[in-house]
Amino acid sequence: MNKFFKTVLLTGLFVGTTDIISAFINVYIKTGKFPEKMFNYIAGGALGLPAALNGGTAAAFLGLFSHYFIAFSFTLFFFLVFPKLKFLAFNKYLIGMLYAVFVSQAMALILKLTALPSGPFNLAGVFVGWIELGVIFGIPIVYNTYKYYRVE
Repeated sequence: MNKFFKTVLLTGLFVGTTDIISAFINVYIKTGKFPEKMFNYIAGGALGLPAALNGGTAAAFLGLFSHYFIAFSFTLFFFLVFPKLKFLAFNKYLIGMLYAVFVSQAMALILKLTALPSGPFNLAGVFVGWIELGVIFGIPIVYNTYKYYRVE
């Protein structure tokens, strides 16, 4: 496996894992219960929520696959556009936080196209989500991209 794909694969695996762990922790903090159907809920974007929640293990695997596919896609996207957009080499932490906002907004648009219900809008929650996503998703992607392309 060449170095580019290995770096993208490991980065995508890392940010996908930290993102889902964060989601599990958030749900547990909010509800006090372990979210047993988290991956089924994610599969609800493709299958519809009732079918996914009753879909058992197969639906859960679809949700798991979907989650990591999205994480890998956003990771690969950044690695590919980075050498073409010179302004992305400005500051890895700022760019990581801004990339998280971009990912968050892109996912919000994508989720509107799915069968998942949208929750109530909470401005404070949006900002906290951006910071959280920046730390666990955006900064690791940008950090590894800088490291791969040898940007100081």
